[in-house]
Parts: sequence; structure tokens; C-alpha cells
Amino acid sequence: MHLRLRQRDFFIRSIRALEPPRHILYTCIQKDDELSPLIARMKQAGRLALDTEGDSLHHYFQKICLIQLTIDGRNYIIDPLSGMDLSEFLDVLASKPLVLHGAEYDLRMMRASFGFIPRNEIFDTMLAGVILGYDQLGLVALVKRFLNVELSKKGQKSDWSRRPLSDEQLEYAAEDTRYLAPLANCLARELHHLARTDWHKEICANMVRLSMIDAPEDRENEWRIPGTSTLLPRQMAYVRQIWYWREDEARHADLPSFKILDSRRIIDIAVWATSHNPHSFTGMPSLPRNCIGRRLNALRKALIKARNIPKPYLPGPRKQHRQENKTNRVSKPALASLREECAHIAVRLGIAPSVLAPRAALAGLIRSKPRNIAEIMAAGPLMRWQAILVKPALDRVIEHL
Repeated sequence: MHLRLRQRDFFIRSIRALEPPRHILYTCIQKDDELSPLIARMKQAGRLALDTEGDSLHHYFQKICLIQLTIDGRNYIIDPLSGMDLSEFLDVLASKPLVLHGAEYDLRMMRASFGFIPRNEIFDTMLAGVILGYDQLGLVALVKRFLNVELSKKGQKSDWSRRPLSDEQLEYAAEDTRYLAPLANCLARELHHLARTDWHKEICANMVRLSMIDAPEDRENEWRIPGTSTLLPRQMAYVRQIWYWREDEARHADLPSFKILDSRRIIDIAVWATSHNPHSFTGMPSLPRNCIGRRLNALRKALIKARNIPKPYLPGPRKQHRQENKTNRVSKPALASLREECAHIAVRLGIAPSVLAPRAALAGLIRSKPRNIAEIMAAGPLMRWQAILVKPALDRVIEHL
């Protein structure tokens, strides 16, 4: 048995289960005079456990609907929809070291909703699980593994924008931060014993950096839903027009796009439309009950527009970025050799090969042939800990090119 696995078993056996009370205790904050004492407490505290609840499953225009904090064992639920002035609260929050689980989504939403930018370290418990090699990375699974506590999954699909929230919803929200600090402590001990603390700090810092960058618009490919790679050009044109119709309707109704029409049905309609008259809906795959009147007429117009697109302007396959210079093309044998060596390294470490280095990064290394750690980090791109681990294998492969 690997040393890492023996150490992991020791840690799990040595943790005393935290028995949850029948009803979790929390303070719900909806007024400015309730927020001030919390801010004072935050200023005196060290690391804070943070989570958020949004409404992406229920609205097109997503927003943060709840902010949960646990400070030294005390649980707080802040209601940002109540009209409170959150400026000082957010400034103090940004200055503190934070524990989150799957932090990138929360940070993106906090930035989009409030302009929030963290200024201190983030400890992401999910990313700790990733570099420790765990297969089940959800908060429920990790809390069960390390703390022997069963968290409820009942609030996951709640519409957090609705008021008032039930006691059950609020208890679910408070549970999400209640165990983050003890879980982080357990994971930190294992990271330390496996000498991966610096790995985790770097991967968390990289996650924070990426969460502060807006994804570039991609009008050429944004409408390419899964399942379209084998469609004919005319069918692709129908998919594109239906997708944009769906986005317009979702935006107009402030609903998630999947509540207007699911992606599988977009493809079914596109295939049907290539052999039928879109002026008539006879024989069309079934539509949702809310697709009537103006919405249905807008769909008809989208189908007609796709039908009338001249052949030279029909969409083709997704464009692949290729290196024009033949000397920069990737040697397939070299790439295969590097992937094999990196897979062996990953197995010894007990992590997934993609965590050590994604395939695209390995291709970039073969193409660029970097010689030192800084060049490897830039060419991958890879983080420093990844570059250090990959370098010996890369050097051996490059020698034979």
C-alpha cells in the first residue's frame, strides 16, 4: 500500500465525528443595524468560511441571493436582496483569508453581483481533494469521509431569490459553511504530510486569477451545443437560429434557457426542419406548453431565416486552431511518449493525469521544447509544481526529437 494511502487512512480514523444538533443555529441578517455587529466580529476574526446561493436554475439574469458565513463556529446568513448597504461588509470580507468549496463559481458570481475581488488567500476544499487524488469531490462526500456527517441535499435546487425563505432552506444554507473550517483543517494536515501545501496554494491562487477574467465572446461557436458535430451544414444553420431564438426568449422572460427549450429538442427540430416546410409545424417534434403565441411565431421566423441562408454562408465544422508553421507541429510519437511518462508519474502520486498536466498542455510542451521551469510554465501553460514534476520526463522526450 502506498504511504499516502496509509497516511490518509490514519487521518480519517483519527477524526472524531461532529454530531450535528437537530436544528443548526444561525443568525439571519437582513437589516443594516444587524450587519454592523457582524462586520465588527469579522474584523476580529481570522479565516472565514464562505458560501453563496444564486438563482441560475430559475433566472436568466443570475445574481447572488444569499451569502453564508461561519466565523469561529457561529453561522450567519446575509440576505443581499434586502436592500442593505453591503459595501463595508464586502470590503472586510475581501481582506480576510477565506475557505470555500468549489470557489471559482462563487467568486465569479460575487464579482458579477458586487464587484468583489478577494485580497487574501483562498483555501478551496474541492481543489484540495483534487490534488490529494480523491474521486468524490463534492462537499457532501468530503464531509462524510472526513467528519462522518451526512449533509442534506434537499435545498440544492431551491429558488433562492424568492422571499420568504423557509426554515428548511435557511438550515440547508447554513450547513454549507458550518463544516468548511474543520474540513479544511483535515485536508490541510494531509496536504502537509504529503508535501503538497504549496501545490494547493498555487492552484488556489491560479483559480482566483482565472475567476477574475471574463470569458471572451465567441459568436462563431457559442451556439454549438453537444450533439451537433455530425449534423449537416443546413441542420447546423437551423440549430444556430433556434439557439439564438431560445436566448432571446430566455432573456425576455428572465428564465434559464433550458426552461424555454432543452438542447436535445433543438437538434430534433433542426433535423425535422431540413425535410419539412417550416411555415407549417405539422409533424414537428413536440414543443413545451409555453411555446405559443408570440414565442411560437418567433420560432417560425427563426426556422424560415435558417432555411433561406444561401449555401456558401451555411456554418461549417468548428474551426480548429492549427499551427501554420510545419516545424511547430506536434510530433505524435513524442506526445504519446510524454503522455505515457506523465501518466506513470500521476499514478505514483495518486492523482489523475489531467491534474498533473492536461493533454493540450503536453502538446504545447512538445511544440515549444522548453528547457527550464519558467519556459515550461509559459508553454503549457502549467503551474510551477506541475512544471517541476513534468520536467524530467519532458527532458527525456525532447532528447530524442
